[in-house]
Amino acid sequence: MSKKRLGIGFIGGGFITRFHIQSLIGVRDCDVVGVMSRTRASAEESAKLARTTEVGDANAYDTITDMVADPRIDALWICSPNFTRIETFEEISEAVISGKGELIGIACEKPLGRNVAEAKKVLELTQKAGLLDGYLENQVFAPSVTRGKEIIWARGAATTGRPYLARAAEEHSGPHMPWFWEGELQGGGVLNDMMCHSVEEARFMLTEPGKHRESLTPISINAYTACLKWQQPKYANILSENSGGKTDYLNKPSEDFARSLVEYADEDGNKLVVETTTSWCFVGAGLRLSMELFGPEYSMFINTLDSDLKVFFSRNVSGSSGEDLVEKQNAESGVMPVVSSETDVYGYTAENRHMVESFLAGKRPQENFDDGLDVTRLLMAAYMSAEKSKTIQLPNRDIESFIPAVARGKWNPKGSYDEKD
Repeated sequence: MSKKRLGIGFIGGGFITRFHIQSLIGVRDCDVVGVMSRTRASAEESAKLARTTEVGDANAYDTITDMVADPRIDALWICSPNFTRIETFEEISEAVISGKGELIGIACEKPLGRNVAEAKKVLELTQKAGLLDGYLENQVFAPSVTRGKEIIWARGAATTGRPYLARAAEEHSGPHMPWFWEGELQGGGVLNDMMCHSVEEARFMLTEPGKHRESLTPISINAYTACLKWQQPKYANILSENSGGKTDYLNKPSEDFARSLVEYADEDGNKLVVETTTSWCFVGAGLRLSMELFGPEYSMFINTLDSDLKVFFSRNVSGSSGEDLVEKQNAESGVMPVVSSETDVYGYTAENRHMVESFLAGKRPQENFDDGLDVTRLLMAAYMSAEKSKTIQLPNRDIESFIPAVARGKWNPKGSYDEKD
């Protein structure tokens, strides 16, 4: 029987949780009931935000089990750090199977797992508990992406043939939290952190409307990684200071730049190509998301820094640094783009609307853990390609147990690591 309103509990109380909470202002028929975080202060802060924005009378919870057991909570949004993913899902599954609570589903932020084994385990635990699952890939819900796809396929592809090349990039100056920089905690560097967005957005754009993304078969992948900026002593010292000495990019860096080329075949055997670029060493106004799509007689372009609102501040305008204009903002003067509503532009509002509507209807969301697992397989194949300096043919059974050198603390940006380590 379908419900009329969805009670949501967030696991994790940091930046991304607060982003999701803000996006729920534009989503009907849901209430944020609670937030649980390993850091009580973070849970309290995010719960307060939910109350302040009037998206729910949220409280902070001490444990995941307490949250699952609350009958007011129907679904969980997993926004906790990557390195807690398995223990989080194990606790949820155990609580549900033991009869606690009335959960309908789980929505999980990227990545589904730090490697294929973890992603498969997350899917297994969720299915064992009998829960619906949604993979939170916001960029495939961005209005410019969904509207652009609709127009391109209806006008260009319908008359001259399907699109065959997609280019996607996500670039900024680096993550907010220190643990993101740690390969062994995060599961990698910028490739694992951000290429997950680009490969899925590009795959979405190349998939014919009405068909599942499995209608595209990955054939091969070639990738490259490097640490271009953050291993330089000046910048490595900044990371060390920001982490209390824990992050050591002079001796144990993660990649801050990555690119990949993925070759697909569609159901008719047509060759399709995806190019992705991701960077933590981008220098610009702030976060830049870009997408290009090409077909026989048409093209499409998206650049989030090419916004409809721009402001200019002279050198006489002073103020503190912040992110009031654009995410990962790098400047406060000169000509600056303003992203008027980041939760809308980046796809979070539409994403969460889809998840809420799907869970209330008792349906599996269109973007689900199968997609998250597919993305993880592509990322691991990309790491393998970069490490071996060769194209990886797909499918490849070795990626099922593959853990990147950077995730094992063994990566040397000069390429002299020992694959046996």
